[in-house]
Amino acid sequence: MSKPLNISRINELKNNAYDNIESYNDPDSPEALAKFTDSMKAILLADPSMLAAVPEYLPVALFNRVRFSDAAKTKWATWIDTATLPSWDEFKVTIQFNNDDVPLVLAVRKYSEELLIESCAVVYLLNTQDNVVAPSKSFNASDSDASDDGYDPYNDDGDYDESDEEGYYDQYDDEER
Repeated sequence: MSKPLNISRINELKNNAYDNIESYNDPDSPEALAKFTDSMKAILLADPSMLAAVPEYLPVALFNRVRFSDAAKTKWATWIDTATLPSWDEFKVTIQFNNDDVPLVLAVRKYSEELLIESCAVVYLLNTQDNVVAPSKSFNASDSDASDDGYDPYNDDGDYDESDEEGYYDQYDDEER
């Protein structure tokens, strides 16, 4: 039986994350948001328990650093519409993290797998809803500069469906929990 996804919490996290993103998303200082998210990632990697007080920092740290295939977007939309928290096995095949963010993802997963999934739901909403920040050029997966940041949008083809699951190699499952 699936666990429920707390939609009111997701919306609160989304609104708080959006406020943080907007405050650093300044056209006069185009690097401000990137510098802020980099510092957030370093702080959270050093002490993931800080997320107990400021859970919105994880979606901010992962903002536009997570990719969702079209098939994954459909699954995320369903999970959010039905308020269903996906299992780890369902979750891991619907999301692509930037390679530079893997240590943070592993640390947060060890701290709270549910918070990691919720934060990715927030990132999904931030990337797909009309009232949120538009992704900047530097985060566009189709941009020719995308490979410079260590993110490989074609890692494992990025095309996940149920038939891919059986032979799926998951670096996130290799770590001790």
